[in-house]
Amino acid sequence: MLTRRELLQTLLALAGSWAALPSTSRAAPTGTSAAPFSYDWLRSEARRLAAKPYIAPSENVPAWVEQLDWDAYQSIRFDPQHALWRAEGLPFQARLFHLGLYFKHAVQIHEVVDGLAYPIHYSAGLFDYGERVGQPERLEDIGFAGFRVHVGPDFERDMFSFLGASYFRAVGGTKQYGLSARGLAIDTGLARPEEFPEFRQFWLERPGPESTGVTVHALLDSPSVAGAYRFRITPGEMTLMDVDAALYPRRAVERLGIAPLTSMYQYGENDRRVSDDFRGEIHDSDGLSIHTGSGEWIWRPLVNSPVLRVNSFLDRNPKGFGLLQRDRDFDHYLDDGAWYDLRPSVWVEPVGDWGDGAVQLVEIPTADETFDNIVAFWNPAQGFVPGQEQRFSYRLHWGSQTPIPDPVAAVISTRIGAGGIVGQKNRPPSRKFVIDFEGGRLDGLTAKASVTPVITASRGTLSDQAARPLLGTKAWRCSFDLLSEGDEPVDLRCYLRDDEGGALTETWLYQWTPASARGAC
Repeated sequence: MLTRRELLQTLLALAGSWAALPSTSRAAPTGTSAAPFSYDWLRSEARRLAAKPYIAPSENVPAWVEQLDWDAYQSIRFDPQHALWRAEGLPFQARLFHLGLYFKHAVQIHEVVDGLAYPIHYSAGLFDYGERVGQPERLEDIGFAGFRVHVGPDFERDMFSFLGASYFRAVGGTKQYGLSARGLAIDTGLARPEEFPEFRQFWLERPGPESTGVTVHALLDSPSVAGAYRFRITPGEMTLMDVDAALYPRRAVERLGIAPLTSMYQYGENDRRVSDDFRGEIHDSDGLSIHTGSGEWIWRPLVNSPVLRVNSFLDRNPKGFGLLQRDRDFDHYLDDGAWYDLRPSVWVEPVGDWGDGAVQLVEIPTADETFDNIVAFWNPAQGFVPGQEQRFSYRLHWGSQTPIPDPVAAVISTRIGAGGIVGQKNRPPSRKFVIDFEGGRLDGLTAKASVTPVITASRGTLSDQAARPLLGTKAWRCSFDLLSEGDEPVDLRCYLRDDEGGALTETWLYQWTPASARGAC
C-alpha cells in the first residue's frame, strides 16, 4: 500500500511538470455522451452502490505502465497549453495525473457544464512521454490517476490535488504542501491492517469567469462503505474546503474516522528519541489542537512513539480540531529543501452537531521522515451499520494559522530533560518538564501577578512546580519534575490560572513514556 509520504515525494518531484486537457474538451464538450448530474444524484448512486457486493478496482494496466520506474514516471508530462478551462480564460485550470508507479487504480473524471457531466477520456495526445518512455505501442483509454487544480494569475503552482486512495491536500499562503487529508479512515490504529477507501470517480464543475472557488464531487467506495462527497474549495492565505459527506455502510465498522488528517512527526524539541540528523527538528506537524464542545482549548504535542499508540479525547459536539505546525522558525529546522517551517496546518471545523464521540490521535513509530506516522480524526460514538445514511459536514482550513484566535495563551514549546537541580549531589532520577505559554491575558503580566500552575499526573510524584515570566520574551514558563517508577506511560495535564481560578492558558496534555520503555531519552 502506498504511504502518503511516497505520494507526497512523487507530487513534489512532479511539481511544475504536469499540465492537462486538450482543446477537444472545450465549451460544452462535443463528440462525447453527456448525462445529467447533481449532488442528489450522486448520493443516490452511492446508496445504490452500497447495496451491492464490493468490487475491487482493476489493476489491469498495460505492461508499459506497470513497468514505469521513478524516473520514467517523472518524465511523462502534459502539454501545458491544454489545461482544462485554459482556452476559456477561466480563473482556474485543472490538470490530470498519469497512471503508473504507485498509482495503478484508474479513476474516472468528468467535467460538469450546466448540469451535464461529460467524461474526460485518456488520449496519447495529452502527454509528452519523453525519450525514457517513448511513444507507447498501445494507446487504449487507460484512464487517469487523479488531478490537481491551479489558480490564476500564477498557474505554475497548484492549489490542491487528489491522488491516491481518498487522499487529498492543499496549500495556503506559503504555497507549500505538507500533511494530507483523507475522505474517510476505517479501522486505523487497530491490531489489523486498516482499510483504505478510494475515490473512484470525480466530477469537476466548470467555474465561471468571476468564480472565486471550485466545486468537486467524488464517489467513494471500499469493502465497508460507499459514499458521496462534495468539496467547495476557495483559495487564499487560508484555503477553505467546505466538505459534505454522505456515507452508506455495507457492513458494520469498528472504528470510523471522520475528517481524517495524516501527517509526519519524526522528532522535535519535546521528543528526540530519533534525532541522528544535523537538523534540529523534522515534522510536518508538531501538535494536535482541540476546541472542545464545552469551550476548552487543548494542546497535545505530538510524539514519535516507540509503539503504536492511540489516544482518545472524549467530547460532545466539538467546535474543532486540527494537526498544526506551530513552530515556524526556520532556524529550528535549517532545511531549505523540505521547508518544514512553511508546512500548512489543517483545522477541521464541524458544521452542525456531531453528537458524542472522540477525537482520536494515532501515533506510529517511524525511523525517518519518509513515513507518515500521525493520524487524527473524529470517531462518532453512534454505531455505523448497514441501512443507515450518515451525513457529516465540515470546513477544512489549510494555512499557517488556526482560523479561530485562541482566547487564552497557547503552548509555544515543550521541553523535557533531567530533573532536579544541576550540580546537586544524589540528583533524583526524575524528569523535568518545561512548557512555555504565550498570548491571551498572559501578555503584559509581570512577575508580581498571581499566576498558579495546575498540574496533575496519572501516577508518580510531582515536585518543584512553578510558573514565571520568561525574561526577554512575552512568554510565561511553567516547569515541574516528575518522579515515577515502572514502564507504564504517565498522562500529564497542565494549565495556568489566575486568582479567580479562570484559565489563562489552553490545557497542555502529554503522555510521557519512561526511557526504560522506549530505549532512549
